Amino acid sequence: MKYDVKNLNLAEEGKLKIEWAKKAMPVLSLIKERFLRERPLSGIKIGACLHVTTETANLVDTLVAGGAEVFLCASNPLSTQDDVAAALVKYFDIPVFAIKGEDNNTYYRHIEAVISNCPVISLDDGADLVSTIHKLHKDLMDSVIGGTEETTTGVIRLRSMAQNGVLGYPIIAVNDAMTKHLFDNRYGTGQSTIDGILRATNRLLAGSNFVVCGYGWCGRGVAMRAKGMGANVIVTEVDPLKSLEAVMDGFRVMKISEAARIGDIFCTVTGDINVIRAEHFSVMKDGAILANSGHFDVEIDKKALKEMAKSVRHIREYVDEYQLKDGRRIYLLAEGRLVNLSAAEGHPSAVMDMSFSNQALTVEFLVKKGRGLEKKVYPVPEDIDREVARLKLETMGISIDELTPEQKDYLSSWEMGT
Repeated sequence: MKYDVKNLNLAEEGKLKIEWAKKAMPVLSLIKERFLRERPLSGIKIGACLHVTTETANLVDTLVAGGAEVFLCASNPLSTQDDVAAALVKYFDIPVFAIKGEDNNTYYRHIEAVISNCPVISLDDGADLVSTIHKLHKDLMDSVIGGTEETTTGVIRLRSMAQNGVLGYPIIAVNDAMTKHLFDNRYGTGQSTIDGILRATNRLLAGSNFVVCGYGWCGRGVAMRAKGMGANVIVTEVDPLKSLEAVMDGFRVMKISEAARIGDIFCTVTGDINVIRAEHFSVMKDGAILANSGHFDVEIDKKALKEMAKSVRHIREYVDEYQLKDGRRIYLLAEGRLVNLSAAEGHPSAVMDMSFSNQALTVEFLVKKGRGLEKKVYPVPEDIDREVARLKLETMGISIDELTPEQKDYLSSWEMGT
């Protein structure tokens, strides 16, 4: 297959959306300008398993400007924007294998289509591409220079692989860059998750009991934005430090077993499995709404919910109604997949500008130095992180101070005291 998208006739609409996103991605545009001059990725094949969105299209365009050949598939069956996929094929000549709503078999067939081109750099959202290479294509691993991972869930999987001695090539955890998780996870996930829930339900958040499961950077963002909409936010956590932070941030903290009885809307952002399960469904209010903004659809136990239901019906786009045997109804959004990309458009472009600038510069770093790295998970080099922050401030018209020579001497000395 040269590509597999829903409909090439959608390409014009997708092209306009890509152009609209680009206007809010000035840092990536600056990197693209340099890449066009220097061509640091010439001859490099990149396999990308990412959310196929307008922002991703601009990342791919930047990598191609650097000389790379990019092959793209979806990292989630419901996150693809079909018009964007069509535009990338028709106007950018990118082999794209992604269709919104594709079944599991098609999803992995698309991953295989990318792998068949023998990429030497992998870009992942969730580590499905890298794990498929490790499981089914070990013969390719010696030729792979390295890869990047941009999700918390994916980084967890890859660190597990490294700890178990099975990681076949170095991975840089773009997810953990300060300019990524401080902004993308908090402000991006926070805004886009609320956007997805509102688009799917058209429910009023003000006055509702909004339960956020997990208080990592994504959970912080969702809780902050739900509070801003007037919701009574409840946080559930397993980490005592994060729980204490949520309390000090002004949120109620309790066990999920308690929150299940009083919550109106639930949103999971933990990266773990079966966070909301049968014993919680059994005590929920009639009309409780369940959403997930973690990468995989495992945080809500869909199997248990289906087994408990006497009937299931699709009552509204992205909303499935599960009627339990006692008559109570529980509503699951976007099949339990990440609601911000399934029912909405994902993170705002201005946030992804920083995340994808990290991606582009990290790929350049891997091309230059990847073959000398051990088979481990690495942080984004600090100079890349700081450069992205510097460029972002520059594009915002913001200037900051520099240390004077005296201040540098003071910070590097130990003799000076009071």
